Amino acid sequence: MRIIPVIDLQRGQVVRGVAGNRQQYRPLQTQLTSDASPRGIAQAYADLGLSTAYLADLDAIDGAPPNLRLYRDIASAGLELWIDAGLQYAEQASQIAKLSISATTSGSASPAVSAIVGLERLSGMDALKAMLSVVGGQLIFSLDLKHGVPIVLPGCCTGQTARQIASAALEIGVQRMILLDLSRVGVGDGTGTEALCRWLRQQADLQSCSLEMIVGGGVRGVEDLHALADCGADAVLVASALHDGRLTQADIRPWLA
Repeated sequence: MRIIPVIDLQRGQVVRGVAGNRQQYRPLQTQLTSDASPRGIAQAYADLGLSTAYLADLDAIDGAPPNLRLYRDIASAGLELWIDAGLQYAEQASQIAKLSISATTSGSASPAVSAIVGLERLSGMDALKAMLSVVGGQLIFSLDLKHGVPIVLPGCCTGQTARQIASAALEIGVQRMILLDLSRVGVGDGTGTEALCRWLRQQADLQSCSLEMIVGGGVRGVEDLHALADCGADAVLVASALHDGRLTQADIRPWLA
């Protein structure tokens, strides 16, 4: 299982996500570094031995253009990026997947980029299928929940449960999926998706699907990491627990990739 640290960006700053209430997010305070700039946080993650970061551009999710310059600056710490920029169309997904970023200024190979497609901005499964056809394995579908209920736009997956939406995503060929309950983010009360995680792993195994399953939101400490590994998670998103010191470098060392 991998540890994937999160960088939430809002108005060019790294902010602390709490319960999905984005209007109330505040600049991040962290024990990891004195430099809480986006580049500084990325470097702090790299210094912990982490190789990949989940980057949520909250302004883009709310409709602003993706901040490509800032993405490149963050990637210069040498991190592979999973980028959530509110993608809705195949052209947008292609733009992110093809983003040219360089880990250093010495001409070394660029780290990989994955494009996250969040349920909360998705118009329907046809749109997800179109994006999947363009970016293939670089696509990660985020099953966005709030208090266990899928967050959907009008007309998208109306009345469907999280299990039904996850099953539909598997059917169209999604091979990488995030289970994220936004009401749990930054609260430190556990992810709340353990049962869904176990069920989805069972479904993927029954259907012989190659599924990378990522779980996030509310990780409290090392006990949650062990519990999520037991549920079949391939990776766990973490932020507050790292910044508050509840997860140390020693705690995450067994999962460093």
